[in-house]
Amino acid sequence: MKYTWPKFKRCRREGINLFGPSKYDVRKRRSVPGQHGASNVRYSEYGKLLRNKQVLKRMYLLSEKQFKKIVTKISSRYAKNNGIAHDKAMLQFLERRLDVIVLRAGLAHTIMQARQIVVHGHFTLNGVKHNVPSTYVKAGDVISLRKKLQTSPLYSIAPISVGWVTIPGWLKTNKKTYEVEVIDLPNPEEISAPVDLLKVVEYYARA
Repeated sequence: MKYTWPKFKRCRREGINLFGPSKYDVRKRRSVPGQHGASNVRYSEYGKLLRNKQVLKRMYLLSEKQFKKIVTKISSRYAKNNGIAHDKAMLQFLERRLDVIVLRAGLAHTIMQARQIVVHGHFTLNGVKHNVPSTYVKAGDVISLRKKLQTSPLYSIAPISVGWVTIPGWLKTNKKTYEVEVIDLPNPEEISAPVDLLKVVEYYARA
């Protein structure tokens, strides 16, 4: 699936800034898109579950098929086998995607940019050129910006270079070489998710 809605429209639909930069600030236009967007929206219980799911899915720029697989299969199986909460496992797998790691490390301004530079082959994973954004990294993996790109103006204004990002504790970064080492699994307590994660799990349990 390819997203075709304008990004700001998606933010308005969910009532929050999904992507970070101020141009997606929904306070500029609070109404929901559509003919009846100006009227107050009242959600049923199912509607609330759906909106939680949609917000999280859109934040990570995933298709319904990708997102559902993470929630109902990958994280569910991992949670059961490792004795951890399903919602915690789900958030860890979302954060372990290569494009998300690039974003969290401050090498990109948005998830859109992170995905684009990964697809264009800007990085190596454990020394091998890698261009698959959906790859799940693990503790001990090292993501490095390719040497020929380290002097690119694109990275001289990256958040890691200008100090606009707080690097989470599970990542160790080298600002000079733009190298990122994954030292642990993502800690859900360090992740500010604007949704009730249990409602996302419940949405698919009801389906």
